[in-house]
Amino acid sequence: MVKSFQGVKVVESKTPAQPILVKDHMTTKLVTFRPEDTIDQVMEALTKSKISGAPVVDEAGGLVGIISEVDCLREIIKGKYTNTVRFPAKVQELMTRDVMTLSPEMTLFDAAQKFLEYQIRRFPVLKNGQLVGQISLSDVIRAFPSLKHTTW
Repeated sequence: MVKSFQGVKVVESKTPAQPILVKDHMTTKLVTFRPEDTIDQVMEALTKSKISGAPVVDEAGGLVGIISEVDCLREIIKGKYTNTVRFPAKVQELMTRDVMTLSPEMTLFDAAQKFLEYQIRRFPVLKNGQLVGQISLSDVIRAFPSLKHTTW
């Protein structure tokens, strides 16, 4: 007689793994700016909120650009040459206008690939042309340690 010493067989669940989506890990309570805001206002808000950039929206809430710490640095350097400690430039003068966006239905793996491909720190998330959130590189990194191997 032959005995098996393989131990208890673990049967994996037959339910298909749900995709891990951008909408499940994006930030929805956003700090936003208007094109007419000053860089002084931006630097104060970024510092207070401990973030490195934010979407710029028009009066209707439509995405028109994105402003970041790097954009603020341009004004700081300009202030050095003009001996200015105030930064009155408008957001619309320094913001990035050609903004790459992601869909809330995109998988987190595809989003991670976009972060690698474009080497930027944040993507606004649009649904039907409306700003619904933002996902940062940090959001993606924070999501993966909590995932189980069955969700991969």
